[in-house]
Amino acid sequence: MMIHTPNEAESLRAEIAALAARMIAEDGADYASAKRKAAKQLLGNHKVKGDVLPDNAQIEQEVREYNELFFGDTQPQRLLHLRQLALEIMDELERYSPYIVGAVLNGTAGNHSDIHLHLFADNTKDVAIYLLNKDVQFEVSESFNNRNDRIETLSFMYKNEGVHLVLQDQDAIRSGHGKSTERANAAGLRAILSEAETETE
Repeated sequence: MMIHTPNEAESLRAEIAALAARMIAEDGADYASAKRKAAKQLLGNHKVKGDVLPDNAQIEQEVREYNELFFGDTQPQRLLHLRQLALEIMDELERYSPYIVGAVLNGTAGNHSDIHLHLFADNTKDVAIYLLNKDVQFEVSESFNNRNDRIETLSFMYKNEGVHLVLQDQDAIRSGHGKSTERANAAGLRAILSEAETETE
């Protein structure tokens, strides 16, 4: 399938974004894999040019619209529940300067969404020891950021919800790495909850 005009590219981008959003809202797919699967579904094995793929902001907007359309009666309550749980965890882990990121923060969280927090500690092993002392059973996974630093994530269940703690050292918060990621501390999340409560009154 050849894309000849900017309009065709824009139309395909919108189609990919809408299909990816459905996969995220219905199946809990992550943005990257949903984008790839949607492109493959629409284009088959044709090589996908970068300018045809929607960015995450466009997909996020589609997820919002999809949630509103199909989950309007349940999604707001689900989002509130996850945000309240996130705040409980952030208060418990206050010593590690927790920040909330992802779908629970930006408001697109649905049935398959987990809680994602960034934690900052001088020694990231302190967080694991703290959880062990609280009898929290967790799994450890590793990934690499765009500067090729090794990032450790601790994952566990809290009140039947998945929680993922991304561990970073204190330098990361001081130097501002990751600032491009939308994030909020406990005070910021409290303000969001308070604002939502005012809107529903």
